[in-house]
Amino acid sequence: MIRVGIVAFLVVALLVAAVWVLQRRLIYYPDTSPVPPADRLIAGAEDVTLTTSDGLELGAWYVPPASGDPLMTVLVAPGNAGNRADRALLASDLAAAGFATLLFDYRGFGGNPGHPSEDGLALDVRAARRYLVDARRVPPERLLYFGESLGTGVVTELATEHPPAGLLLRSPFVDLAAVGRHHYPFLPVRLLLRDRFPVAEYVARIDVPTTVVYGTADIVVPPEQSRRVADAALGPVETVVLAGAGHNDDVMFGGAEIVRATRALRAP
Repeated sequence: MIRVGIVAFLVVALLVAAVWVLQRRLIYYPDTSPVPPADRLIAGAEDVTLTTSDGLELGAWYVPPASGDPLMTVLVAPGNAGNRADRALLASDLAAAGFATLLFDYRGFGGNPGHPSEDGLALDVRAARRYLVDARRVPPERLLYFGESLGTGVVTELATEHPPAGLLLRSPFVDLAAVGRHHYPFLPVRLLLRDRFPVAEYVARIDVPTTVVYGTADIVVPPEQSRRVADAALGPVETVVLAGAGHNDDVMFGGAEIVRATRALRAP
């Protein structure tokens, strides 16, 4: 029995050590393939380069509205997988509705240099906001943040320092440990995680209009966690529930419901 106990302990210890070392490979799934030119996928879109405060150059697309001046400008912080080409439909739908949009890839995604981490993504999204405010002259009061899944942690952290006109949080979670505990209930996830992304904690400090969008069939981020984020919001909050929608369904990446939710946040 002692020998069995020792073996079991060693197996668990090795598993915990592997999770500690490899955890960011379980969090971030970057598509590192080259991204096509912006105007190949979206009419009128421009390729731009963002420079982070630690010296990385990141690829991004600026997408103007289909006609006229933008109602607002939307800064999109993506989730933990793919690259900006996967968000082309979202930007196209927002452009048709009169919004300008900035799509960007984090470090390590879409051919960008570097390796993703919570601190690194915070620098990346600041470079994106700085580009819009400095290069595009977007007034902060005309800027919306759109966070997608992991990106909800990115934009809510940014909003604690640079509040936007409004926040759209698609499939937000309470914090990364809560999601990890849901998927790996046998591991001490909260003790192991290096990256936290405490979304509920951040929204409780941000007094701006916030819309929470989630699907009832989401098996990646449990719907209850998105509801808890909505309940924690300090500012006025609206909830858009997409019945039967999963985390990566097409309806989550554009379409009428997402556009309506974004339009509801725009300044008069």
